[in-house]
Amino acid sequence: MGSVLGLIPAPYMATYAASKHAIEGYSESLDHELRTRGIRVSVIEPAYTRTNFEANAPALDSPLEEYAVARKALAKLVKAAVEGGDDPKVVAQVVLKAATAKHPKVRYAAGKLACRLSFLRRFAPAALVDKGIRQEMKLDALDTILN
Repeated sequence: MGSVLGLIPAPYMATYAASKHAIEGYSESLDHELRTRGIRVSVIEPAYTRTNFEANAPALDSPLEEYAVARKALAKLVKAAVEGGDDPKVVAQVVLKAATAKHPKVRYAAGKLACRLSFLRRFAPAALVDKGIRQEMKLDALDTILN
């Protein structure tokens, strides 16, 4: 199970994003290795999904005070995004589609936002994607508060 955060950066969530980037590379590499044996590997890439993921995420062992304002702002933003995110059934349907496909793809975006972000990451200029991430996560406003 991947995430669109395996395709785009996630400020203040670097460890999670790095793990999803790793899943992308691992899965693509494994797909090439196993395809000769008739086995395909697919990654499902959802965006925000209405689950208890954030509530169940482990807390930081030693949070840096310098990031307290940013963590609080991001937590509020992510909570709202998850509450407005896709129903988990959307992701389940994509998993079923990938599992039963006659010719499975390596990547399956799950949900409208995930499809848009996947498309943008692959075809939009990097500067445009960067600007969109900063606007969506209100990072420029956060920079003003922190500085």
